[in-house]
Amino acid sequence: MTEDELKQFKAALSITAVAADLGVPLVRGRCRCFFPQRHSHNDRTPSVSFSEERGTFRCWVCDDVRGDVISLVQIVKNCSFVEALNWLKETYHFLLPGNNRATNRPEARVASNSGRPVPNPPAQGNAVASRVAVRDAERDAALEYHSPEPVKELVSEDERKKIILSFLKMLSPVDKTPAAAYLARRRIYKPIWDKMLLRTITDYGALNNKLKETYDLEVLKYVGLFSEKGNLRYYKHPLFFPYLDAKRRSFYFQARAIDSTVVPKELNLRGTVPYPYNVSALDQRPGWVYLCEGVVDTLTFLGQGIAAIGIPGVRSFKTEWLPLFKNKSVVLCLDKDEAGRSGTEYLQSVFAQSGIRTVVLGEGLESLNSSMKEGDDINSWFGGKK
Repeated sequence: MTEDELKQFKAALSITAVAADLGVPLVRGRCRCFFPQRHSHNDRTPSVSFSEERGTFRCWVCDDVRGDVISLVQIVKNCSFVEALNWLKETYHFLLPGNNRATNRPEARVASNSGRPVPNPPAQGNAVASRVAVRDAERDAALEYHSPEPVKELVSEDERKKIILSFLKMLSPVDKTPAAAYLARRRIYKPIWDKMLLRTITDYGALNNKLKETYDLEVLKYVGLFSEKGNLRYYKHPLFFPYLDAKRRSFYFQARAIDSTVVPKELNLRGTVPYPYNVSALDQRPGWVYLCEGVVDTLTFLGQGIAAIGIPGVRSFKTEWLPLFKNKSVVLCLDKDEAGRSGTEYLQSVFAQSGIRTVVLGEGLESLNSSMKEGDDINSWFGGKK
């Protein structure tokens, strides 16, 4: 597997889905640390968070508990990089570039006293390799994984949804706010703000206090609205894009920074993205739908009267969403950059395997002055300003 193929394969994997297949008990994108003995109270409040969009995880206490999907497999299965990659290739062979069957994973020797995989012995006389093998075996013993207890649900799923709905109702319409100016610079105007129920924070302190008065602080952390330090997470991300379902309710959202210096520019509600943005466009009726990389690009198309849906990134696209695209043909409208091209290739493969027709926006028209330039996204193509 080449470096580019490895990047494409990792981009196709959902880190939360892999965690579930590994038996890691996730609740709202968090779990207890794999080494609870390092934490006070055995990490009673889960310290490991997962980012579906970035494909990463990290423990906020243990500096060495972090990484990508391969690192996750290494920790949970207590194995080497190669063994972790081979496990992923075997388990998710259908996501491999070219859909090639993964090679069989070489069987690791098993220590008779623990059942843990141990390295194969080095060549006789190779003292350096021998010392490395001993060191790695000691490290593996120290990092032996014990599945943490499932995270206790502080509130039911129905109650969690009610809290999210209540929170969104506390937000303000974007009219005559800095968020409105931000959207207008991108040629996204009031009819779309109202249609998609965009909201903003106008008084962070008052909202922060109202939430604390209404709900228990541990519940607010559990739901994902508050940080571990006990404050509303969206201080620098005041513009909200609710993900509306078929009944125009929202139990998931993305928040956006309107200051261009803020990094990251987007901050999602913790947990798994339930469905694409503007899922109502996937109405099962025959027709075309434009698939965009991000909410702003989707809103740009909606403002032009074009049926569009959005995904936060290629990593967030889930194969279980494919039935939503029944009877649809898809125009792929990812950003004009290397990541966008790699993601387009991946999505073409995924849709093709389900018999869904795709075309790439602008394909064959690259020589025209009006075509997307390198580095463009849909919003900038339509004249939006940063």
